[in-house]
Amino acid sequence: MLYVILGQDRPGSLENRMAARPEHLLRIEALRDAGRLVLAGPLPAVDSPDPGPAGFTGSLIVAEFPSLAEAEAWAHADPYLTTGVFSQVRVHPFKRVLP
Repeated sequence: MLYVILGQDRPGSLENRMAARPEHLLRIEALRDAGRLVLAGPLPAVDSPDPGPAGFTGSLIVAEFPSLAEAEAWAHADPYLTTGVFSQVRVHPFKRVLP
């Protein structure tokens, strides 16, 4: 089943985000390489693809996991959460309708 993983950044976490980014991306690339990733990306804090020092408010991942518990375990092990970039992570089952 698909799950939405929504992480919310702590205010002022841009520097920590950039430091943890390589490890964060490795985990997402592993999902992609396994054919389980639908989409992933950050949520800019301002209306721009490059928010500069405004940074990001969070990240969104849609991926396939065997269960909600496994999706939650994966999300809670993410470097953005373990290093304090995210203040919280929510995981929701997702039913894809389009496209």
